[in-house]
Amino acid sequence: MIYHATGDRIVALIEILSPGNKHSQYTIDDFLDQVMAALRIGYHVLVIDLIPPGRCDPHGMHGIIWEYLTNEPWQARADRPLTLAFYCARKPITAYVEPISVGHTLPDMPLFLTPDHYVYVPLERTYMAAWRGVPQRWRRVIEP
Repeated sequence: MIYHATGDRIVALIEILSPGNKHSQYTIDDFLDQVMAALRIGYHVLVIDLIPPGRCDPHGMHGIIWEYLTNEPWQARADRPLTLAFYCARKPITAYVEPISVGHTLPDMPLFLTPDHYVYVPLERTYMAAWRGVPQRWRRVIEP
């Protein structure tokens, strides 16, 4: 959660999906409900979906969210099936989408603090800083 500078209210959410979010139709529907509730309240939402599409989300989580918002299908790119998507809670809701794939550098993504003002979230730099803190023992487990 991203709070206003005064600390008295939430202005945005950053959601990093895990395999558990995409495990079943129930968990996908639950995640969709959370995103829609946040947008209705006026929270801006950044969804980081680096989990490959599956049987319940054949075009990724953005495909699910986009179809709910617009009643139009979203076609994920075959060469970039993973998606970073930011939803600005203005009327109508605006989506900023960045399709990516494994091996690509994570781009900086906008994070709106108000409907007209945003900052960039340095995803690659943040990931690399976190990775440097992973003990070698666990790096050997994670990396092939």
